[in-house]
Amino acid sequence: MSDRTVGVGMIGYAFMGRVHSQAWRNVAAFFDLPVTPRMRVIAGRSKEATHTAAARLGWDEAVTDWREVVGRADVDVIDICTPGDTHAEIAIAALRAGKHVICEKPLANTVPEAEAMAAAAASATGKSMVAFNYRRAPAIALARRMVEEGRLGEIRHVRAQYLQDWIVDPDFPLVWRLQKDKAGSGALGDIGAHIIDAAQFIAGQHIVGVSALTETFIKERPLSEGSSGLAASGGTGRGPVTVDDAALFIGRLSGGAVGSFEATRFATGRKNALRIELNGSLGSLAFDFEAMNELWVSDGGRGFERLLVTEPDHPYVGAWWPPGHGLGYEHTFTHEIKDFLEAIGQGADPTPSFAEGLRVQRVLAAVERSAADGSRYTAVED
Repeated sequence: MSDRTVGVGMIGYAFMGRVHSQAWRNVAAFFDLPVTPRMRVIAGRSKEATHTAAARLGWDEAVTDWREVVGRADVDVIDICTPGDTHAEIAIAALRAGKHVICEKPLANTVPEAEAMAAAAASATGKSMVAFNYRRAPAIALARRMVEEGRLGEIRHVRAQYLQDWIVDPDFPLVWRLQKDKAGSGALGDIGAHIIDAAQFIAGQHIVGVSALTETFIKERPLSEGSSGLAASGGTGRGPVTVDDAALFIGRLSGGAVGSFEATRFATGRKNALRIELNGSLGSLAFDFEAMNELWVSDGGRGFERLLVTEPDHPYVGAWWPPGHGLGYEHTFTHEIKDFLEAIGQGADPTPSFAEGLRVQRVLAAVERSAADGSRYTAVED
């Protein structure tokens, strides 16, 4: 462990807060780092819930105002794990205060917010990164390496899906992820952002235009704590779903490849099926996160062969267990924090940057525009 420490303050304590906390706790135990993180303080709106989270997740202190965290001299890193409607305000304030910032995806709820965040990052002294954790799955990182080495030749097709089923039940409550004012979009931003980033990362190309459609299958849901309109209704009744349930689009990539993308939370039986396939002039590869330690590879026109991505020379794997002992979802976040801390310690620019997060945001916006006006092709803004 390094003698140089960085104090960490995290905003948010729910699902993302828990998994980020595990990464902050464990990263220095498995990786040799130029700086060592100290989990100084966690912030959340509920005093009781935030103090409970601090004790359970390993944070020294708990507060209810994120501005207090940003202003603390013993905090060097701000980790933003809140809904998208708060990302811009927190990140910009933290960057202006000289902090390093890691922010959950998608970067923001709108392109103007993401532009402001990217501009603040470009002029800041602190480092910044978007938390697209699936880049850090060893098999996806290995796929990127194979493409860089030219093993697939010219990339011609990209196919990407992110399939879940957690809101199939029409009586599932109207949580914040189903409200546009908080989440920005539905399946498109929540999980579609992941496959946009992962596909662009592996292929080494970015999406330049799309033709899209979106659908909301269940228009209203039971109101729940945190739902807009709960107080006005006396805590009963139903409210409108204001985001997409599913998004599909085809697109062109900057290097000449064509792609198809699908994001839905209505794929009954699919729990976390992030799937990507690339076809090139020399070979193909395929990945499914529900079998995250495997990469399927086809060389020279032969059929696909299963590659178990657990060897010590595979990305990130050497720090963990013997070959054949697979990793899980939480390890992608540990790898993410490891890369971020290495960039801070070395004075390097981490990836994906806020500028890359802005690029994803522009793709999301192009998909929404195309779906809204039924356009055959919508260019992604530069």
